[in-house]
Amino acid sequence: MNKEKRVSLFRYWTNRYLLTLCVGLLVIGIASSLWIKYSETQQRLDIMRLMAAEIAERVVDPNGQIRMAPFLFRILDNRQQSLRLDYKPLMLIVDSRKKALFDGPGPFSSELGRMAPQLLKEGQEVTKITLSHGDQMLFVKHPIQFNQQEIGWVLLFTPDKEAGSNTQYQLLFIMLFSLGLLGWGVIYLLTKKLSQPIKDVAVAANQIVTGDYDIQLDKERPEQEIYELNHSFKEMADRLRQLEMMRTELLAGVTHELKTPVTSISGLIQAVKDDIVSGDEAKEFLEICSKETTRLQKMVEDLLDFNSFAVGDIRIRKEDQNMNELIVEITHQWRIAHEIEELTVLIEKPEHPLMASTDPLRVQQILYNLLNNAAQAIASGGNIVVSLVDTEEEIRIEVKDNGCGIPLDEQSLIFERFFRGEEKKQTQRGLGLGLSFSRMIAQALGGQLSLKESSDAGSTFMLVLRKTI
Repeated sequence: MNKEKRVSLFRYWTNRYLLTLCVGLLVIGIASSLWIKYSETQQRLDIMRLMAAEIAERVVDPNGQIRMAPFLFRILDNRQQSLRLDYKPLMLIVDSRKKALFDGPGPFSSELGRMAPQLLKEGQEVTKITLSHGDQMLFVKHPIQFNQQEIGWVLLFTPDKEAGSNTQYQLLFIMLFSLGLLGWGVIYLLTKKLSQPIKDVAVAANQIVTGDYDIQLDKERPEQEIYELNHSFKEMADRLRQLEMMRTELLAGVTHELKTPVTSISGLIQAVKDDIVSGDEAKEFLEICSKETTRLQKMVEDLLDFNSFAVGDIRIRKEDQNMNELIVEITHQWRIAHEIEELTVLIEKPEHPLMASTDPLRVQQILYNLLNNAAQAIASGGNIVVSLVDTEEEIRIEVKDNGCGIPLDEQSLIFERFFRGEEKKQTQRGLGLGLSFSRMIAQALGGQLSLKESSDAGSTFMLVLRKTI
């Protein structure tokens, strides 16, 4: 299967910008040429109109007779020189009977003389005519008047194809060509500048694919979008590096956590089987095996539950609950199951009942995990405070301890799956799924679990649930 040919972003957009620029300049050039021709034509007609008016005034003698004189040609010559015209109009003078009295020399004078009666019937002052062989002519007409009576007409003609100044077209071409070069240069530089950071990100992405997360991107870009892209990509690379490290630690941690109880169970059972121990000591060994088996079963269940939640297989059975009673019941059950000396558990709740639509078993899972973590953070003695806080739209459950707290550099990672703090790795066994699993349950309930605060004086976790509507 043939792969579709790809081009670089720089070449792709540069070609399209150039095509757009050329089309735009072509449209501008055509429109400008038409405007120049129209403007030049109107200017020519205005000049011819003035010439015709001047000639009409000077060909009439005091007796009201149309008098031909050599000065007629001088008028045309003088106006051509003074106005620097590149053309000389053809002149035709007719009397009131539309008979030609004078026609200027030219290749079309005889034909124009024959057309004069028809042209004088036209109502428009200025018009365009087509000669028998196809040439087009512009003409103006002006009446010759004496005592407010028309005694004749002055008609001036000029070929239409001569309209338009070569200098103006040259200037237009130079302007469009200069704009094209300028536009091409701007497009080239801007496209190159815009495509380079994207190319850098693509190179960094290929670098990450190979497993190298130490990427170098310019994070001090002046453009807001490019800055956010580079900044987000760098953070993604750092996050992937952390996840890769956590995955490596996970393999070692899970192997160790599962191998330890299996090895212990195997050794103890073998000792009982070989009659190395007997009697009460054998029973004690079997009791240890039972506890290790229970712990191993709990780890496997945690992995299975977490996987179910991760793929979206979350079963939630909501029902209206009195949160005051539910919190007291959950805390009481946890204290019975975890008889820890010198540990005080306090409950703070409002006097009025708080109702919420939630799954009590899932809330119990979350609070059990928070209480277990709080108990593990307290070295000897201390207290745990479970608070129920009422807000306008939410119910907040806070679990606060006076333990050692969470190091600042680990606080942003505590909800990551399989993450376990350095101190906890040395003292507690587990897979590091508790808080991550609890947050997923909270989100499935329509709430949120977060770390409110943590310091050397202790930590406070907060579970937010919506009230019953």
